[in-house]
Amino acid sequence: MKKLTELVQSGDWKNEKHVPVLHVEQKEDCLLVTAQVGEEIEHPNTLEHHIEWIKVFFQPEGFKFPIEVGSYNFSAHGEEEVLSKPYVQACVKTDKKGVFYALSYCNIHGLWESFEEVK
Repeated sequence: MKKLTELVQSGDWKNEKHVPVLHVEQKEDCLLVTAQVGEEIEHPNTLEHHIEWIKVFFQPEGFKFPIEVGSYNFSAHGEEEVLSKPYVQACVKTDKKGVFYALSYCNIHGLWESFEEVK
């Protein structure tokens, strides 16, 4: 039996449509964090094949555990031609350095992760 952490996949998001892509941009009053699946290669969003959710975490430098920033569920997968795009943004207020992590779940291809360091 494998640990759940051994089942999480990663890859180059420019070649793999399942990897959640993270962008962190310093704004005047916060860090604007964008997480999306399918930035370079769009992910299908059908009843048969879709991204169900994205979770974003931040682990401040020196902290033992990451903090969950947000959990985003996508419910429209092509019913009546209504689609949820796996794209989210959050404004995170912190003055700490650290690492943002994104975890996404595809109903066919499982768990995927990526990270972006904040200096």
